[in-house]
Amino acid sequence: MSSENSAGGNGTDEHAADAGGGGQVWDVVIVGAGPAGASAAYAAAVAGRSVLLLEKAELPRYKTCGGGIIGPSRDALPPGFELPFRDRIDAVTFSLDGKFTRTRRSRHMLFGLVNRADFDHQLVEHAQKAGAELRTGVTVARVEQHGSAVPDRRTVAVILQGGETILARAVVGADGSASRIGAHVGVKLDQVDLGLEAEIPVPETVAEDWKGRVLIDWGPMPGSYGWVFPKGDTLTVGVISARGEGAATKRYLEDFIARLGLAGFEPSVSSGHLTRCRADDSPLSRGRVLVCGDAAGLLEPWTREGISFALRSGRLAGEWAVRVSEAHDAVDARRQALNYAFAVKAGLGVEMSVGKRMLTVFERRPGVLHAAITGFRPAWKAFARITRGSTTLGEIVRTYPMAGRVLSRLDRPAAAAAPSVDDDPEATSRP
Repeated sequence: MSSENSAGGNGTDEHAADAGGGGQVWDVVIVGAGPAGASAAYAAAVAGRSVLLLEKAELPRYKTCGGGIIGPSRDALPPGFELPFRDRIDAVTFSLDGKFTRTRRSRHMLFGLVNRADFDHQLVEHAQKAGAELRTGVTVARVEQHGSAVPDRRTVAVILQGGETILARAVVGADGSASRIGAHVGVKLDQVDLGLEAEIPVPETVAEDWKGRVLIDWGPMPGSYGWVFPKGDTLTVGVISARGEGAATKRYLEDFIARLGLAGFEPSVSSGHLTRCRADDSPLSRGRVLVCGDAAGLLEPWTREGISFALRSGRLAGEWAVRVSEAHDAVDARRQALNYAFAVKAGLGVEMSVGKRMLTVFERRPGVLHAAITGFRPAWKAFARITRGSTTLGEIVRTYPMAGRVLSRLDRPAAAAAPSVDDDPEATSRP
């Protein structure tokens, strides 16, 4: 186990209280030091509270993720945060299961690419500079809000493997898609997908061909797609599809890599990961415990983009955890937790709702979306504006009635819909 104290942090003197027998009580304890947890820790520490950030791995650590940093992610970063970009993207090549390939370019950067190990570690360092304390190499077994481990009704007990108990006035669960804190809260899932990824070192000549450009391939299974993200001398190549199609998803990745002419290069890392999307009625809190990011099932259902959702929900969780920690009774704590849930649903929840409708359209008519983005300039401009962060799917549907009507028409059951361009792939623009 390792422990790192923040330089010039709040420590535990001013804000930590005593509980019962004199044990230290943190204002906020956060479980998981990914983007959601680090953002929550930063937000709570900036507010001047005593914050403990727990992480089971040693940092920096590898994370299965494309590492795309879109506009909403950049906007949610702490002040002064310098993104460790491996590449800046201004071109996207789209293909429909390897066919009808077309590249669209932008005069301005669309988004940037990072290695998650560097990005996550840098976020944690910002939280530490704000005053949070980090402990790595520790695994949380469970949390308790009642029982012998809890000295009073204002306290939550975080029980580590091995038996150590840490006390807090509020707890934030940011421990990933297989979250133990999420299980405590009762998070319910509506969508589970399997992502497979390979980090492939390539020669300079190959890397140069991909510089500034990504590939998005709409895949052969409903709702699936693949990607190539360049990061200097390495290409991150991955695919994602609904869980339960493991063998087909693996074949898709193998065929995808071969089709790209990359089968002869040995991956430095091959990994898999389940992404989980919350049900509409899934709770975001229980008592003095809040959940955010993957632990809460917060991600964009169509693209499964999760970094911006983690950063934004983490910041909200940290801010509202401060208020929960100040609550003197269960009623007030509940009120603050409900305010957190309202804030999440009013922003991220709206985006997720539109994303679910987009996924339904994509599952039924991938060719329509491919034809629109590659051949219809307003659709491409909307894609570019979303990635830059100047708008969201929800804002587009709300602001442009025509977009809402088109989406409503397309996400009707297939039996009720008129024939579409998906019935005639030749209608899609060629390169």
